[in-house]
Amino acid sequence: MTDFVFFGTSQFAIPVLETLKQNGLIPALVVSTPDKPSGRGLKPVSSPVKIWAEKNKISVVQQENLKTPAFLQKLADTKCRLVLVASYGKIIPKNILEIPKKGSLNIHPSLLPKWRGADPIRAAILAGDKKTGTTIMLMDEKMDHGPIIAQQELDIKNPELAYLELEKTLAELGGKLLVEVIPKWLAGKITPKEQNHELATFTKKIKKEDGHLNWNESAEIIDRKIRALNPWPGTYSFWNGKRIKILEGFSEPGSATEPGSDCLAGKVLKHNSGLAINCASGIILIKKIQLEGKKSQDAKDFLNGYPNIIGVILN
Repeated sequence: MTDFVFFGTSQFAIPVLETLKQNGLIPALVVSTPDKPSGRGLKPVSSPVKIWAEKNKISVVQQENLKTPAFLQKLADTKCRLVLVASYGKIIPKNILEIPKKGSLNIHPSLLPKWRGADPIRAAILAGDKKTGTTIMLMDEKMDHGPIIAQQELDIKNPELAYLELEKTLAELGGKLLVEVIPKWLAGKITPKEQNHELATFTKKIKKEDGHLNWNESAEIIDRKIRALNPWPGTYSFWNGKRIKILEGFSEPGSATEPGSDCLAGKVLKHNSGLAINCASGIILIKKIQLEGKKSQDAKDFLNGYPNIIGVILN
């Protein structure tokens, strides 16, 4: 099957595309967002989806304005029966959604109507959800609002599960679900189910400053932030005016204080051969850390290079 168009941009879409490809489902056209300047030189960087499309010799369009007559005509010329959308990053106008005869399906990494919006995976980790999943939804003009075609739950059994691992798992889940759903949907064997809009919850837009850790919060909450916000925007604190990134760490109850020391929030203490940081309740055991301008290190190696961090209060 090649009579569908795929809209996508970020890494989440890649396992979806790979699963479709492995099952003989190749898009006739891929639509992604324009290259963005990145790094010190502000060189244009292509999206993961554009790179995937070019590698697989599939025609790709990077469209800034989805409403231009030329773009609408290009979509119409594909004579696609279906549009698939995964982590595209832009609002798709209603007239585009209605071009394919079988509509437009979105792969959303949450159990809708929970966690509508741009950051459902981070939202689930930050909220401490015990389960999440992937939803295939028939798109309408409202954000994550359309009726549900299929859902697959995923238990979050690993308490140390971080963003990248969960993103990959949910994307692969979405790809497998699509492979099952597409033939049935095209054959008219699935009836869409309206969402219960009264139960809808929404994700907040994550900003860079959200990564600044407040050690006056509980270790459990800080643990979730470390897992949810790495690699972007990253979690960090400050030491002697320099940013110090907490790349990996996990919570434990109690305090890591040594005899005679106090339990101030943000205080760095030696824990076995590594580091721990006191929180309002509990501690964060550091696995990987990075000082501004330096390479990332595990806690033991970092302590060997910067023994004077012991007793410091991070802010």
